[in-house]
Amino acid sequence: MQVVLDNGILQVTISKPEGMVTGVSYQGIDNLLEVRNGESDRGYWDLVWSEEGTAGTTGTSYVIKGAKFRVIVENDEQVEISFTRAWSSSLEGKHVPLNIDKRFVMLRGSSGFYSYAIYEHLKEWPGFNLPQTRIVFKLRKDKFRYLAVADNRQRRMPLPDDRLPRRSRPLAYPEAVLIVHPVEPEFKGEVDDKYQYSCDNKDLYVHGWICSDPPVGWWQITPSNEFRSGGAMKQNLTSHVGPTNLAMFLSAHYVGEDMVLKFQRGDPWKKVFGPVFFYLNTLMDNDDPLQLWEDAKEQMLTEVQSWPYNFPASEDFPKSEQRGCVRGRLQVSDRYVSHDYISTNGAYVGLAPPGDVGSWEAESKGYQFWARTDTDGYFLISDVRTGDYNLYAWVPGFIGDYKNNATITITPGCDIDMGNLVYEPPRDGPTLWEIGIPDRTAAEFYVPDPDPKYINKLYVNHPDRFRQYGLWERYSDLYPNEDLVYTVGISDYRTDWFFAQVTRKKDDDQYEGTTWQIRFNLDNVNQTGTYKLRVALATAYVAELQVRINNPKANPPLFTTGVIGHDNTIARHGIHGLYRLYSIDVKGAVLMEGENTIFLTQPMCSSALQGLMYDYIRLEAPPSNDSAKKL
Repeated sequence: MQVVLDNGILQVTISKPEGMVTGVSYQGIDNLLEVRNGESDRGYWDLVWSEEGTAGTTGTSYVIKGAKFRVIVENDEQVEISFTRAWSSSLEGKHVPLNIDKRFVMLRGSSGFYSYAIYEHLKEWPGFNLPQTRIVFKLRKDKFRYLAVADNRQRRMPLPDDRLPRRSRPLAYPEAVLIVHPVEPEFKGEVDDKYQYSCDNKDLYVHGWICSDPPVGWWQITPSNEFRSGGAMKQNLTSHVGPTNLAMFLSAHYVGEDMVLKFQRGDPWKKVFGPVFFYLNTLMDNDDPLQLWEDAKEQMLTEVQSWPYNFPASEDFPKSEQRGCVRGRLQVSDRYVSHDYISTNGAYVGLAPPGDVGSWEAESKGYQFWARTDTDGYFLISDVRTGDYNLYAWVPGFIGDYKNNATITITPGCDIDMGNLVYEPPRDGPTLWEIGIPDRTAAEFYVPDPDPKYINKLYVNHPDRFRQYGLWERYSDLYPNEDLVYTVGISDYRTDWFFAQVTRKKDDDQYEGTTWQIRFNLDNVNQTGTYKLRVALATAYVAELQVRINNPKANPPLFTTGVIGHDNTIARHGIHGLYRLYSIDVKGAVLMEGENTIFLTQPMCSSALQGLMYDYIRLEAPPSNDSAKKL
């Protein structure tokens, strides 16, 4: 049984009542989806779930199959159809305790189709974990060979056959392979790894594939981040060898178990994921197929400007007039930088469910709405769903997180002016020295050239050079015996501070922890004062940071984070994961006039992929009574 959506531009065939997309016909191609795959393995919603109390980020993978089909809307302007599956107690332990309603929408004159879903957990149902949910499309490998994720992240891709054992060599984890006997010689010696094409949510609005003959593009457009977990900086997968095209809604990638959605019995929950748009385009004059990417970006802007859509029929998706907005101005107060309030330019200001400072980073149950401030610090967060929120912010160039303690209640049509908000970032005294830029990433630090054996040609001479495979191994090449030493006033963090503090590989294929040194001079020391060391981490993976000053063997250390992090950013070619900020008191008696050394030890060493990335480090002198002093 099947149902066909047809608006004269394209045809979409969907199995009934399961709701699997089995065919997409467009521009004379009878099916853009991989016809070699079974009908349930071409276009589908899926999720990963586990029973309450399960640790980690894995579970049972489940392709969501409907049991009931309904036509919701059918008129001259649009069709909307629904595929639902209901949960009952007889399914306990066998199926995820959710009611799921998958929707597909096609509009008149639209070169594509939309999909969204409503997930619901009733309070009397058992608890469970939900690490991931997404939409997957698997396109024809004989047609779609060119991937585009961004203006400077696009390339012709290897075939899925090139990843087969006889054509590739496994690397440090299953997602990464070295292509050794490709179908086409141009890919020989390249690494393929889907994580090399990950993207921050804030930059992930359109991505997809191009077929050159005939010139056809397949694009996944996500017009809003409101339903994605983890806020604007959360990273997600995009498209990868298959050719596979993903719409990720919830995942633990680059965060770990903190991002897993966890329910207990008694937790009622409902969330709408989407709608997202699957856009198809072509060229009338058979010109440069790369123009399809330019057109897709224009379509993306049209979709973003149309958000929230006015066509979804579900009452769970509120229209613009049923939403509210919040506006205001955010400034920074740091007396050691300026007497006056400092205007924030490009600060991230967002509404997310009530929580602690910074809790939005790992929030996945509710919705988030983010905007950026203009050059004077003004912001407008529009089209916010009704409900209770806190207002959060972070400001590039300043450490820490802002949270406004007021609970903001959004009602239909409301326009709330928060007035002037002032963020006071952590600060005790004047800056003695600093390393890096406080922007929550390690992108400003030294990223080495990859081992020539492990190249992805896309990232040669590329701003995102950190996306090359195996860069963690380069630390041992550059520092085979002694660890990194950074001398304040002489060293340059852009060339002398390795982007990740990782383990060192020894001759016996074992690993050892590493201790980095920061050497600095103090002309005079306030022996009775308290200095402050600020350490902002961009990510951590099963790591520990121990801080010692002037005595590398001090036991216990002056400070330790304990074992932190499951971000897995190092392996997945990221440059940031979860942000962590530590403020460490340093008694003046520990310091000396003249040369001092801070020892940063990361002792965890059971694998090559453990370690830390720093965002920013600063040493502050004791508080000054002279607030006019500017550094």
